[in-house]
Amino acid sequence: MSDDEREEKELDLTSPEVVTKYKSAAEIANKALQLVISECKPKAKIVDICEKGDTYIREQTGNMYKNVKRKIERGVAFPTCLSVNNTVCHFSPLASDETVLEEGDMLKIDLGCHIDGFIATVAHTHVLQEGPITGRAADVVAAANTAAEVALRLVRPGRKNKDVTEAIQKVAAAYDCKIVEGVLSHQMKQFVIDGNKVVLSVSNPETRVDDAEFEENEVYAIDIVTSTGEGKPKLLDEKQTTIYKRAVDKNYHLKMKTSRFIFSEISQKFPIMPFTARALEEKRARLGLVECVNHDLLQPYPVLHEKPGDLVAHIKFTVLLMPNGSDRVTSHSLQELQPTKTIDDPEIKAWLSLGTKTKKKGGGKKKKGKKGDKPDESAEAEPMDTTNGATTQE
Repeated sequence: MSDDEREEKELDLTSPEVVTKYKSAAEIANKALQLVISECKPKAKIVDICEKGDTYIREQTGNMYKNVKRKIERGVAFPTCLSVNNTVCHFSPLASDETVLEEGDMLKIDLGCHIDGFIATVAHTHVLQEGPITGRAADVVAAANTAAEVALRLVRPGRKNKDVTEAIQKVAAAYDCKIVEGVLSHQMKQFVIDGNKVVLSVSNPETRVDDAEFEENEVYAIDIVTSTGEGKPKLLDEKQTTIYKRAVDKNYHLKMKTSRFIFSEISQKFPIMPFTARALEEKRARLGLVECVNHDLLQPYPVLHEKPGDLVAHIKFTVLLMPNGSDRVTSHSLQELQPTKTIDDPEIKAWLSLGTKTKKKGGGKKKKGKKGDKPDESAEAEPMDTTNGATTQE
C-alpha cells in the first residue's frame, strides 16, 4: 500500500491489527507505570525515575515487530513526567536537575507509549506513604478517580463531549475539590496524540471547544486533574518546560546555527510525538529551543502549578470505543483512600451504576479462563462502590 493509499484509508478499531497494537502499547504503558511507582522512594531523584520509565518503554517496544518488512515506528508517545504536590503536570526535568522526592509527597505520574503510531497514555496519583490516604489528600484523589469512572461511563457513542465536562465538575464539587482548568481530553488517531475532538475539563468563556458526539471505533485519552485549590494553575518558570512537540504544519527559517542544529535533530529523532529536551545535548538545546518555540515550530508543554499547599491529583486513561462497549486499556489500582466526603448525589450514583459494555442479544457463552489466569483487564467495569471513591479497575 502506498503512503497515499494509507492516508486515504484511515486505520481505526475496525481493524483487529490496530486493536492489538493499541492493547500492546497499553500493556507496556501499564507496566512502565508500575515500574515508575516502584522506583518512587524518599530521596530518589525525579530525573532518574523519569529516565527509567522512558528507557523501559523504549526497550519493550524495541523488542516488538523486529522482523517485519515495513519499518514500524514505536516507542515513547509521551515522556515520563513526575509532578509533585501542587505541581500540576509535565515535570520531567533535565539531567542536571537535583530535585528529589520526600516522604508524604503526592506524585502524579504521566507517560505514554505507541506502536506504529497507535498510542496508549496513562496518568496515576500515588502518595509516598505507608497506610491509607486520609483527609484532603484522599478527597482530591477520590475526586479524580470518581470523575474518571463517571467519564468512562459517559464517553460512549451517542453521548456529547459537554455531558462529560459537566459531569466531572459535579463529581469534583461533591468532594469539595475543583477540576483543574485548561486540561483537554483528546481523541487519538494513528500518530495523532491530540486529535480535534476534545472534552474540555471546565467550560468557561475563554475556552470554547466545538460540540462533538462520541462515535464507535474512536479512541480517547480521558484526562482528569483535580485540586484542593482554585483549579486555575499558573506557569511560574518557563525554564522548567522540557517537553515539546514538533508543530508539523509550521515552517520558518531559523536564524541561529544552534537552533537549526537542534531543530534538525528533533525533526530526525522526534518528527511527530512529544519528546523531552533531556534527549538533546543540554547546553545547546536551551539556546536552540527558545528560537524554535518563539516561531511556533515547537509546541511546549508547560509545567503548571497551583498555589503552595494545594494538593493536585491526576488520572488519565485510554479508552477504545469498541462495538461491544468501552474498553479502558490503561489503569492502575489506587492506594486505600479514606476521604472525608461520600457521594450522596443521586445523579452521580446513577452515572456510576452504568455498565461500560453493550449487552449483546442472545447471551453468548462466556469463555472460561484458564486456571491461574489473571482476570481480563477489559472485562465489564463493575458498577462503582460510591462509599470512598477508591474502586478502580485493576
